[in-house]
Amino acid sequence: MSLLTNVMDHSLDDGYAEAAARKKADGSGGMPKTLRAKLGLAAGLVLAALVVTVGAAQARVAAPVVAKEREELVDRIEAETSAADKLEKSVDELRDDVNTRRREALEKSGGGDRSDLVGMLSGAVEVHGPGVKLVVDDAKDVGTGADGQPRGTSGFSDTGRVRDRDMQRVVNGLWESGAEAISINGQRLTALSAIRAAGDAILVDNRPLVPPYTVLAVGDGERLSRGFQDSADGLYLHALQESYGIRTAISVADDLKLPAAPSVIVRTAQPITEKGTS
Repeated sequence: MSLLTNVMDHSLDDGYAEAAARKKADGSGGMPKTLRAKLGLAAGLVLAALVVTVGAAQARVAAPVVAKEREELVDRIEAETSAADKLEKSVDELRDDVNTRRREALEKSGGGDRSDLVGMLSGAVEVHGPGVKLVVDDAKDVGTGADGQPRGTSGFSDTGRVRDRDMQRVVNGLWESGAEAISINGQRLTALSAIRAAGDAILVDNRPLVPPYTVLAVGDGERLSRGFQDSADGLYLHALQESYGIRTAISVADDLKLPAAPSVIVRTAQPITEKGTS
């Protein structure tokens, strides 16, 4: 008990106590005592208050300028977007005119039917007909799969999301099952189309798409649907649904309309000759 009593009575070391007593006796502790020290402290406080006041005033003055610049930027974006839409509409009109003139010229030379087939297969013209509609969407809880376990990904931080490789397999499975034309979210696919990723976004021919991904495939609807679901890629999509919560829905449609591809580049061309002619 004597040790505890000594500790309680002498909580401050004797050396610290003596130093504090000397400092107090010399008058060097506490608030400044001299007029010069007091004036220096007051000047410091005034300077600090002035800096804060000036900063607040500058921020208030700059706020309208920043808001105005933001409005101008938004207006420019809207104007450029409108101009791009008009140009895209003009391109579509010119493409339709070119297709009409080409069809007329080929009909005169006897190659109209074959031209229509080539145009449909290449994606140069819009098509419609029976087929299947396949909707693929992310899981409701994109952080985990349906079983609560994280979905394994190759370099992606999130899980339960549809990836570019998933859509690649879906499209390849539909082609293999007999699809004659395919589009994703209104974007027509061609033999040169690429499905890639940029971060978490899926790009089709460098155009970003957002889920849900609606895939339209023209072909024999019943046969196409059955063939895809029984194929390796269809089973892969079913596994994503069962294991990771990816949502899918496939249905047969009597009439689907697919747009033409936005740009089809002719790399080579040669005249079509009938058999027995040169």
